[in-house]
Amino acid sequence: MKHFEDIEIGDRMTFGSLDVTADDIKRFARDYDPQPFHMDEEAGKATHFGGLVASGWHTAAMTMKLLISDPENSVASLGSPGFDELRWRRPVRPGDRLHVTSECIEKTPSRSRPEMGVVRFQVNTYNQDDEVVMSFVSIAMIARREAA
Repeated sequence: MKHFEDIEIGDRMTFGSLDVTADDIKRFARDYDPQPFHMDEEAGKATHFGGLVASGWHTAAMTMKLLISDPENSVASLGSPGFDELRWRRPVRPGDRLHVTSECIEKTPSRSRPEMGVVRFQVNTYNQDDEVVMSFVSIAMIARREAA
């Protein structure tokens, strides 16, 4: 497990992969984002998407699963105050295979909480053709091995 001290600006990690199915897209949509183009192939065909597509929030949830499920790239996370610059770049469709990269772009030791530091990561989610489907900057609170 990587702690704040183990992460350097420019460090890049790769996470993946996850296969997207029509059933997964529809299940998520029914529960959390019931728009027609997320729930029905024919309704999706009648839109600019031209078919069934995953909710952006579903893409974000799948990205999170990939980020936290890889024991080789796990970090000593203490949570997150949020993220910046979220963009859904391309639709995610049934049959897509997603993978994620994360690159450290900034790190700052906390002045008020010596047991942690704040790390900003550029996170990109890709499909099987290496096209970016989603991007954001994650702001992560990471445990330090020893308080400063």
